[in-house]
Amino acid sequence: MPTRTARTAWNGSLETGEGQVELSSSKLGTYDVSFPKRAADDANGFTSPEELLAAAHSACYAMQFSAVLGAAGGTIEALDVKADVSLGPDPAGGFRLTGIHLTVRGEVTGIDSATFLAAANDAKSGCPVSKALTGVEITLDAALEE
Repeated sequence: MPTRTARTAWNGSLETGEGQVELSSSKLGTYDVSFPKRAADDANGFTSPEELLAAAHSACYAMQFSAVLGAAGGTIEALDVKADVSLGPDPAGGFRLTGIHLTVRGEVTGIDSATFLAAANDAKSGCPVSKALTGVEITLDAALEE
């Protein structure tokens, strides 16, 4: 499997600086980042490590879940996966990820709700991004739409 690369160019201090995150491997784009925007309710056109991590986690989980569902005999019509990544103060100082909440809704034929929920939990623990984030509590809300 290939290694994927992103890079960030940063100028200035934490409080006043800004940077640009480049998706180097895919060349899909460059995105602005800043700590004040990271900590603000309105990102106003800036992304953050948490949003990028949420994107990575939702995509990884969707792929893993589709594999688990297929192995369980399901036919996937559609999966809608959302990842909410929270940042908060770290009691040891600084900041830390305080939690990740995955929400998935699926249109899947050939399986029942119990099988869907079991597969959802298997995918949560089997997703490579989930595995990388074992120090963060990851919660899941999964429902089969019938």
